[in-house]
Amino acid sequence: MSTPARVPSVHRRALITWIAVYPTITVVLGLLGPVTAPLPLVLRTLILTAIVVPVAAYVLIPLLMKANAALTRR
Repeated sequence: MSTPARVPSVHRRALITWIAVYPTITVVLGLLGPVTAPLPLVLRTLILTAIVVPVAAYVLIPLLMKANAALTRR
């Protein structure tokens, strides 16, 4: 039976979240920025977060947490 992975510290989780969110925001802004530029800031932010939050929460952060667990087991 394998031992359960330890939960990373709050600082490491924050870093993992930042590593997932910052590049995702940058890419989405780069792709949609010109298209959404005429829209009000509140609507641009809504569109941005509607894309970035699910991608980060359901795809990137779990992948990065698995990678972190693999690295800490070494």
